[in-house]
Amino acid sequence: MGKYVLKRCVIAVVTVLVLVTIIFVLVRLLPGDPFTSEKTNEAIKEKMMAYYGLDKPLIEQWFTYVTNLLKGDLGVSLKYPGRTVNSVIAQTFPFSASLGARSLILALVVGLFLGTLAAQHAGRGLDYICVLIAVIGVSMPDFIIGTLLQLVFAIKLKWLPAGQWMSFKYTILPVFALSLYTLSLVTRLMRSSMMEVINQDYIMTAKAKGLSKFEIIWRHEIRNAILPIVTTMGPLTAAVLTGTFVLEKIYAVPGMGKFYVQSINDLDYTMVLGMTSFYWVFLVTANLIVDVLYGFIDPRIKLAGGGKRKRKKPEVEIEIEIELEGGAADGE
Repeated sequence: MGKYVLKRCVIAVVTVLVLVTIIFVLVRLLPGDPFTSEKTNEAIKEKMMAYYGLDKPLIEQWFTYVTNLLKGDLGVSLKYPGRTVNSVIAQTFPFSASLGARSLILALVVGLFLGTLAAQHAGRGLDYICVLIAVIGVSMPDFIIGTLLQLVFAIKLKWLPAGQWMSFKYTILPVFALSLYTLSLVTRLMRSSMMEVINQDYIMTAKAKGLSKFEIIWRHEIRNAILPIVTTMGPLTAAVLTGTFVLEKIYAVPGMGKFYVQSINDLDYTMVLGMTSFYWVFLVTANLIVDVLYGFIDPRIKLAGGGKRKRKKPEVEIEIEIELEGGAADGE
């Protein structure tokens, strides 16, 4: 396990460096520069470029940035004098994380419930309703859903506030709007995975032994059907957090989205690179945690030497084989 985690950490660092290099080059290819404006003449512009080191060769700028990045220094904003990227992230990320975490929890709880409900009533009315909810959530972008919720519940009905981030009631609309896509995806994955599990031999054996329906669903069906959800948890977590950018603008949430979008418009190189690097580190870390959790969620999966996964034979299947062998012996 230790060697596997160490190997994944090294791969994660290399992945982040490659992605940082790509975005570093792409940002520099954008037309214009951070100091182009009507009030800035060429002399002032050259001094500012020299002050921030933007007059140096591109490879030297990259090496300096990567060296500082490995030390945890994301640089100084080019458009917000005196403010570092680290301080901006520390100030705004808690709001984005709060919105993303609430949306993810809501999506997982409701999505797992709807997926399980649909699988247990496959081909019937409840199944069609759950599938319809999933299709609507996947087909509609979150900013359209957010705008519609704002129009209906805030402007027309006046049940909830249209924006800001103050008390619990201010979080209901943005959390629901952000969670709907993830909720729909989890519902579809859980439904298809559980429908495969329901027809397995060990489920038939559990029913034959007289286990209650709740115990069968909770101990055997959900535990085996949830693995595809766990696989997507890393990307989903990062997607939910990054998906807050547009919704933060719609609902006036003081998160990272405001600075990220503004920094792209202003060509604030260090702000764009710093926030992008932060999210990539978050994504890679989430994927690493998901891989390690595999062995705890499903005891049949163990990490072998070289980082490969070994899948042990399920205990229920072993019991079935023992029973079959015992029955064959009795028949003889």
